[in-house]
Amino acid sequence: MNPDANAGGAAAKPSYKGWRGIRAAFATPSALTMAILGFGGGLPFLLIASQTLSTRLRDVGLELGQIGLISLASFFYLLKFLWAPLLDRYAFPLTAFLGRRRSWLLAAQVVVLVGLFALAYTRPEQGVGPLVLWVLVASFAGATQDSVIDAYRIEIAPESAQAALAATYVFGYRIGLIMGGAGALYLAEYRGWLPAYVAMAALMLLPIATTLLSREPEKPESTVQRRIDFLGAFWQPVASFFTGNGVVTAVVLLLFVGLYKFPDQVIGVMAGPFYLDSGFTKADIATVSKLFGIWMGIAGAFLGGVLVAAFGFRWMLLFAALGVALSNLAFLLMAHHPGEIWSFYTALLADNLCQGVAGVVFVAFASSLTDRNFTATQFALLVSLANLPGKFVGGASGYIVEASSYSAFFVMSTLTVVPTLLLLAWLWPRIRERSTSPN
Repeated sequence: MNPDANAGGAAAKPSYKGWRGIRAAFATPSALTMAILGFGGGLPFLLIASQTLSTRLRDVGLELGQIGLISLASFFYLLKFLWAPLLDRYAFPLTAFLGRRRSWLLAAQVVVLVGLFALAYTRPEQGVGPLVLWVLVASFAGATQDSVIDAYRIEIAPESAQAALAATYVFGYRIGLIMGGAGALYLAEYRGWLPAYVAMAALMLLPIATTLLSREPEKPESTVQRRIDFLGAFWQPVASFFTGNGVVTAVVLLLFVGLYKFPDQVIGVMAGPFYLDSGFTKADIATVSKLFGIWMGIAGAFLGGVLVAAFGFRWMLLFAALGVALSNLAFLLMAHHPGEIWSFYTALLADNLCQGVAGVVFVAFASSLTDRNFTATQFALLVSLANLPGKFVGGASGYIVEASSYSAFFVMSTLTVVPTLLLLAWLWPRIRERSTSPN
């Protein structure tokens, strides 16, 4: 599972393009490493920041408003850009002997394991304080893990290999989501929530072993080295983004990124409770949402890669933004046909397929905006910004549903795509220029 330490060298810069390149990437040690690290990144997310946790809270009797507010405890996933500069500059002291990247990665993975184990023994029906505390701890560690993996992926291979390694990472991440979603829900249905969370904590041993067995990557030769002091590590990535794009365009780009996935993000917290309130069991949710749905997301990701390669990301930004928003209307089928499994499958087909396409389009677009001198920090900033507005509104989504209805909520979430489309119209001629400019 050792990554190719010489991947950034001038002697060997293989091309990873198309389906042939993806197949080749899966056969490399670096790709296997990224797949397993991706598994570790995806495993805790639903357990501490999304549907599995909210389903657990609804299952033990918490109100929708409480569930929405508790979801805000996972905000570290949206704020990881704040400490990403420290991950770029320093090694974690206790494990510094592993190297800068692996020292942080191992520390984060161990804390995720401890956090999931502790969450197994919390009793939210008796008080949510301990649960919120451990969600905070685990989400901070999970967000740190994600940031380090992104930087690790960039540094173990040349730029031409990044799309292929990203594909293997996404594949592993989605498998992790299946285990943290379907796997946990199946165990919860038949064994209870405590065994489910303990089993998920044990699975973190696989990425931990991978980190210990993998090499510390060398920095790619293509990266321009700059002398950056402690304070400069925080302000220079931001300054670079604004000077490289111009202030007005940079502001519009940030607004667009922040709203791009808003229709999907805003309904995320209510998905689990909605499934239960629609008359489906935890086993139904595991089968449809966490197995079928995630495999549809994988299919959407590969479809998105093909579409971006064929048409570029400008038209795909429009296609994906509309798809994500309109797919929310598919949940109206479930609202009007509660307990009917066909409506569940139809809604999840539309939702996850569109999410998969949109995710790849966003990565391609965000990568084109990134200064290679500050890749980890700027990419973390853009990813966090893409989720932040929806997460804020998602915290109040339970109250919105209680004041109206699930159906009204889905319609309102669809209409939130209008500002995104207006921003895209303004950016349209400028995106062409950016897509042909050197990174």
